[in-house]
Amino acid sequence: MKKQEDTFQKVVSLFEELFELEPAKVTPESNLYEDLDIDSIDAVDLVVELRKMTGIKIKPEDFKSVRTVNDIVEQVDKLTAE
Repeated sequence: MKKQEDTFQKVVSLFEELFELEPAKVTPESNLYEDLDIDSIDAVDLVVELRKMTGIKIKPEDFKSVRTVNDIVEQVDKLTAE
């Protein structure tokens, strides 16, 4: 569980840095497109930053089903566990 919390905090920091979002607005349940106003270009930028953060090549298809911040956390944790 600690790993998920660490990953969540890193993702929140990315949202703050990349998209200038208030950390308080970014919750695990936040919908990327509806709540956080992330568009497809932003999503690509996010994947690039996640790749830098994890050191793992992230395939776009790994993130096709991602809709919430928690989905990102789960996907990153899954990729880093492999």
